Amino acid sequence: MVLFPLFFAVVIEMLAFWKQNARLRLVAQADSSKSTNDWTSNVRAYSYSYWAVFLVCVLVAGLLQWMGVCLVPLLEGNGDYAISWGTIAIVQPHLISVSAEIVFTALAYLYMSVCFYLFLAGLILLHTIVHDLWRLGGGPRTPPEVEHRRETGEICLRVMRGIFRCTVLGVLVAVCMKLQSAYLSSNGQDVVTWIIHDMFSAIYGLPDGSNSLGYRMPTHYSSLLVAISACVVFVYGSFRLANGKQVRETLWKMSAVVGLLFASYVLIDAFDGFSILLGAGVLLAVYGLFDPEFGQRREIEVESKQSVS
Repeated sequence: MVLFPLFFAVVIEMLAFWKQNARLRLVAQADSSKSTNDWTSNVRAYSYSYWAVFLVCVLVAGLLQWMGVCLVPLLEGNGDYAISWGTIAIVQPHLISVSAEIVFTALAYLYMSVCFYLFLAGLILLHTIVHDLWRLGGGPRTPPEVEHRRETGEICLRVMRGIFRCTVLGVLVAVCMKLQSAYLSSNGQDVVTWIIHDMFSAIYGLPDGSNSLGYRMPTHYSSLLVAISACVVFVYGSFRLANGKQVRETLWKMSAVVGLLFASYVLIDAFDGFSILLGAGVLLAVYGLFDPEFGQRREIEVESKQSVS
């Protein structure tokens, strides 16, 4: 409920920065209307991608997954999925009726599919910004003029900061999804206790006592799609916008954090003590949301002040 709004806010901020500021600076010889029309053409070129993502999110992530995870188990009164908020009527019908839960879960999965569509649409927009910036001279082939190269490097760094934040938020969403499904398939008392027991089991060499119950976990596939989609845009931007020494050094730090966070996501519930790796990855990722350059900008400012003085 918090990560998706933050993701959308970053995408909107990036879109406004590119359309109203950065793109106009790079297309200095063109008038504002021509620049806007060119950007509109670039967005329209991805129209089929938006429609494909919409169909996948609504039909596969929404309708088919709802039917398999909630509708069929509720109608049949059984299933090999873990009991959760979507199937609680099977074991506790006094809390909510089956018909009411069918309607509730349908609305919940519709909301989820819309969120997934907006998320993937935001990633397509970020990809469009990266491609447009690279086409206008934001890649390593930037002309040798010092002032132009410096300004382009600043724009590339600003764009990659936004993409890094979106990537971190996307992978964190995937982490939450996989954590929930892994917890539901275990015999842990609650998710916090389950994670603490896993941490202690690695530190003190004790069995955590929360073995998997062997349920199917379809959310793993949805979360994997979210994580990979977010990382693909970051990798694409890293290859296209590696402009200048400062940008490349910052990209190495960002890539290391994204790689650690993605690895900790993949290894959730894979071994005893996975929560330690996950905690380290999440802490670094959250810090990166506030300081995507990991202190490099402050070092440059200090060096510039010392050189001036």
